Amino acid sequence: MTALERRASFSLASIFALRMLGLFLVLPVFALQARAYPGGDDAALVGLALGIYGLTQGILQIPFGMASDRFGRKRVILLGLLVFAVGSFVAALADSLTGLIVGRSLQGAGAVSAAVTALLADQTRDAVRTKAMALVGSSIALMFALSLVVAPVLVGVMGLPGLFVLTGVLTLGGMAVVRWWVPPEPPLVPVARGSLAEVLRHPALLRLYLGVFVLHAVQLAMWVAIPALLVAAGLPDAAHWQVYLPAVLASFGVMAISLFPLERRGYLRAVFLAAIGVIALVQLGLWWLAWYMPGNSNAGSAALWGLALLLFVFFCGFNVLEASQPSLASRVAPAHARGAALGVYNTLQSLGFFVGGWCGGALVKSAGMPALFAVCGVAMGVWLLLAWPMRQPGLPQALAPEQPKPGAAQTA
Repeated sequence: MTALERRASFSLASIFALRMLGLFLVLPVFALQARAYPGGDDAALVGLALGIYGLTQGILQIPFGMASDRFGRKRVILLGLLVFAVGSFVAALADSLTGLIVGRSLQGAGAVSAAVTALLADQTRDAVRTKAMALVGSSIALMFALSLVVAPVLVGVMGLPGLFVLTGVLTLGGMAVVRWWVPPEPPLVPVARGSLAEVLRHPALLRLYLGVFVLHAVQLAMWVAIPALLVAAGLPDAAHWQVYLPAVLASFGVMAISLFPLERRGYLRAVFLAAIGVIALVQLGLWWLAWYMPGNSNAGSAALWGLALLLFVFFCGFNVLEASQPSLASRVAPAHARGAALGVYNTLQSLGFFVGGWCGGALVKSAGMPALFAVCGVAMGVWLLLAWPMRQPGLPQALAPEQPKPGAAQTA
């Protein structure tokens, strides 16, 4: 990476980190803390307050992405972060569950993921794009793991309103990063009419849209059942981070020594498809544990080690896909419609979260945990079959800075 690419990658990853840390801090404690609000005894309203963020974000990702193509990335990112911060403070001041729903919906309305990802794509070459996207994905995974450790402590000190205030402050810090640390954005490219229709008809992009939907639906559906499996294996709730955090950190090392070198050698397609297959096999292992453990007094530590290994392997595959998919989407999309393409991509990601949580809960309730993991395995298998025709992306250009375009003015 050049110095400018490193600055763009780290600064934009930090925006994701600050924003996602605020969100993740709330998730582990929200359902319990919401019971103290008027209306908190209504499980449906609590679920709506928790999930409406994903719904409003999914609806607005495409408009924000298209706006960033037309009006500039930084302007749209700053507006979205401001809306997110306002939503955080509204939620902090809420004295009822209805107020929490309004605040959470405003948080989701600050849908800047597509614009941030498009800006990162604008400021990095194809040769290092996957590495830049991996920094973003790693920052999100680290914030998730960190929130599992510190959220119970912080909510005991400042309560749920305090966590929302902290979320708003972190978002204001993200706005400062955009204003003073993120490199200047490149000049706007004229936007052609019909750019949204263009990215909705593109076969390679359609496969990536399907992939990000399935990946995040499976991820959230898994976590409907994983905590219960860990408890059944003898690990109390407060100690679950002892499995999650090592698995996440170790998987980063595997990604660094596998994805980036193999991509440089032209094996990105093979790594991509292998990662899908690995997650499908993880679902098979989880299905077996979910079938074997209930009522088996001998499961104990062996089952816990099995779960830890399966989660490590899952994160290895997940991190590879989380880094390579947005990189591929940004490379395949036409330059004038990159924000629109990534808007659709992030919309399908948000809808995947919503469908995964909803269907995962329904499957566990109606058919049990083995059925959940069986359906997740089938979904990954279908994705693998549909992704198989993907073409090998062109070998990355040399890692040296790009040369001036032909015809550009030369200076002695």
